[in-house]
Amino acid sequence: MSGRSQQDSSYLVDAVREGLRETGYFEGQTISILYRWANGDYDRLPGLASELLSLNVLALVAVGGDSSAIAAKHATSTVPIVFGMGSDPVKAGLVTSFNRPGGNATGFTLLTNRLEAKRVGLLHELVPGRAPLGALINPNFPPAADELNDIENAVRSIRRELVTARANSDAEVDTAFATFERERVGAALVAASPFFDTRREQIIGLAVEHRIPAMYQFREYAVAGGLISYGPRIADSYKAAGSYVGRILRGAKPEDLPVLQPSRFELVINLKTANALGLAIPSTMQLLADELIE
Repeated sequence: MSGRSQQDSSYLVDAVREGLRETGYFEGQTISILYRWANGDYDRLPGLASELLSLNVLALVAVGGDSSAIAAKHATSTVPIVFGMGSDPVKAGLVTSFNRPGGNATGFTLLTNRLEAKRVGLLHELVPGRAPLGALINPNFPPAADELNDIENAVRSIRRELVTARANSDAEVDTAFATFERERVGAALVAASPFFDTRREQIIGLAVEHRIPAMYQFREYAVAGGLISYGPRIADSYKAAGSYVGRILRGAKPEDLPVLQPSRFELVINLKTANALGLAIPSTMQLLADELIE
């Protein structure tokens, strides 16, 4: 099950399947996969977890944000869980430690929720000056308070003002960008949240419409027309999750499988979007970028 939507997750499902294939499991042949999507509505996740468990699944993959992992852990202490989340699973109470998870759950953390300060720094380098920075936060996302704290501290350190907008619906996202334009923000950070991932096209379109340079957490935003992103390659972690499921089905215990962390973070810049915004990308930042989209 996932907190994301099926539409924005097809490539991630493919990555899970690839990990399964590497351990000898092929969907439709040697394994059946049941899918449930919350579409960014985290309140649905406990029910989705219970529904899947009632079908006697052999393992439960809980991805698309911390809420999915937490819902799965609350739903069962016996069925193996392979989770994917953005923050610290020890702090969330899912595992005892990274190396020895204990219990019935293991998986991966992207640590993307802990990168907001780094993103603020990159955004300030991209759009220097004293104009306020905007931050789009999903208040219903469990790590939101930590994200906002990191953003506030980072913005304070560069002596800029912060305009915070909170959104958990399409209408609120629209209002947030109207607020950013009204407050004349120089640039905006879209904080990590699976809900925002499910509204990727809407958010990118609003950033362009209001002519606001915006920073995102995953490469997929920049590929879809967003200006800049900084974060891990999410598909790599989903592939690893598929491999973990295969290993568990072959007898491995979650408690013996270390929680995986990303080893690579990438900076991606869409030069076409920068040109449309009339924004010159500093040469130093272009040299730092892992990928430039033209």
